[in-house]
Amino acid sequence: MNKVYSFASILIFLITSCTQENESAHTLDDIAREYVKTSLLIGQYDADFVDAYYGPDSFKPKENPSESEEFPKELLLQKTSEVKTALTDFIGLSDNQEELDRANYILAQLNAAEERIRIVSGETSDFDLESKQLFGVSAPTYDEAHFMEIIKKLESTLPGKGSLQERFQSLSKRFIIPVSKLDTVMKAAIAEARRQTKEHYPIPASEDFTLEFVGDKAWSGYNWYKGNFSSLIQINTDFPISIERVIDVGSHESYPGHHVYNMLLEENLYEKKGLIETSIYPLFSPQSFIAEGSANYGIELAFPGDQKIEFCKKVLLPLAGLDTTGITEYFHSLEMVSELNYAGNEVARGLLNGTLTEEEGIDYLIKYGFYSPEKAKQRIAFTKKYRSYVINYNYGKDLVKNYIEARGGTSDNPEKRWELFGQLLSKQFLPVNLKP
Repeated sequence: MNKVYSFASILIFLITSCTQENESAHTLDDIAREYVKTSLLIGQYDADFVDAYYGPDSFKPKENPSESEEFPKELLLQKTSEVKTALTDFIGLSDNQEELDRANYILAQLNAAEERIRIVSGETSDFDLESKQLFGVSAPTYDEAHFMEIIKKLESTLPGKGSLQERFQSLSKRFIIPVSKLDTVMKAAIAEARRQTKEHYPIPASEDFTLEFVGDKAWSGYNWYKGNFSSLIQINTDFPISIERVIDVGSHESYPGHHVYNMLLEENLYEKKGLIETSIYPLFSPQSFIAEGSANYGIELAFPGDQKIEFCKKVLLPLAGLDTTGITEYFHSLEMVSELNYAGNEVARGLLNGTLTEEEGIDYLIKYGFYSPEKAKQRIAFTKKYRSYVINYNYGKDLVKNYIEARGGTSDNPEKRWELFGQLLSKQFLPVNLKP
């Protein structure tokens, strides 16, 4: 539902900001502060915009918006435009490459903010243009023949009777974690991911997270970073959770995924370098492409090769009280099924472009993505809420993987992989920089 807010309070904010900019002569630190204030202002009117903030409380708008007023599209666009103009002026006068990189990063975040403002106000564009504006890149397009080629390879690998999709779902059900064991198994998976990460990065002694199980969500897991090296990790239990999801979601949200990414940014950029703009993480921004892509790639770092299978056999499945028979075949099938994950992008592209109905999208996910009907419906709900955000998971992972491996971070050089991964998580990195 659109919200409308007090024009007076926003105008006061704008006038104050302009006065501060004039007095500061547009130094980069001052522009960065205005960027943070502007992002927080947008976040007051778009509840999904600010994913994390651990900067000064004084930067937050003084007044809360009224639920009965309209979304102030033009005023928010005016504010982002003012900050962008100051950045552009700064870029035109500076010859310091480090400062220019920083300014261009903030500028890319603001471009995304403008697109998000338009989306919330009902002004939308097609899937590829939207993703380019929000996340800095557009994902590749795949036709049905691409997915059918992968599915043909699966035909001879899955045992059992029935359709290929039915055989896969039947195999998956053998490794569903009992609800009574879920907390124990999830914490064991996260503990192992933390141990692996700690061998490569100095994790702050005060770091911590809280694990919660929730329901009625469009996502399977979420990390709410609170600052001071602390996170709230929520796992959605709307649907049964199988053994690979325990590892994947646990690592993605914690170590070396979102929890570690946010800690490294806070420690290396905010605390040590004083880059105020890194105190805020706008969800619909190029930053999310790096965050989601690195979190998915990080699963391979924590559990490389067959280590995931061995850990399941020796630790997780016994904890869950499940038989280990067939787990190797299951994980090998999962590797092939993962090649179908771009089917979700095609459904999102079709929904946003108006070429697919929701029912057609569900059928597409079942046929080409090996989703169960229930999970397909959840994916549609996610896409309706987060739109082109879906590209960050698969295309983000692919670009992060290619970037690291092209620089020597291959599977036979794990130390280099961890080194490059840590560098990526500790910089103001734009998705375009990942491309060859």
